[in-house]
Amino acid sequence: MFDQSTVFVVDDDSQARESVCALVQSMGIHTKSYASGEELLSDIDENARGCVVSDLRMVGMSGLELQDALRGRGNTIPLILITAHPRTSHTVRAIRRGAVSLLEKPYQDDDLWDAIREALQLCENLIDQQRQQRVLKRRLHALSEKETQVMRLMIDGAANKSIAHHLNVSVRTVENRRHDVFEKMKANSLAELVKMVVSIDDHNGQDDLTP
Repeated sequence: MFDQSTVFVVDDDSQARESVCALVQSMGIHTKSYASGEELLSDIDENARGCVVSDLRMVGMSGLELQDALRGRGNTIPLILITAHPRTSHTVRAIRRGAVSLLEKPYQDDDLWDAIREALQLCENLIDQQRQQRVLKRRLHALSEKETQVMRLMIDGAANKSIAHHLNVSVRTVENRRHDVFEKMKANSLAELVKMVVSIDDHNGQDDLTP
């Protein structure tokens, strides 16, 4: 299921790295290991598929700092942190910033594997969402400027007569453009169309309907 995924293991303790890698490899999943967060950052691709398993306290960059650095680059790869020195503040900060889990050493192999499996599935879900976003954006960009104008007013709740008056066109013209919008966006209802546009805007953090 995760044959295209990689688990990136970060720990300044070589034995700890090897232990995690051995567990992951026994499940048939590829691994890459690093002695520091800096090494990972210099190597990992922003579109990497998989998850990161990192120790919390390391020489140089900590696991939390690595988490911040990845997010600062826009890299959303799921992260699991491991620590022998658990603190509530660390757990809260890590989870709030998107970590899948913070495991306390010594941990059970099953607990680590469950966290890794959850992280890998989360990554697959994110990839699917990104794929869907690309499809929606292609449909959106296929609309003409006039169709986009009508769609903007549609999702704002304007009726056909109101749209026609606003754009200084006939109601029939609005109806035709409305039909084309639904067809090109492959939306079966106004509610579905609104969800599509909101999804695009939420993903981009901006209004993607600006001509």
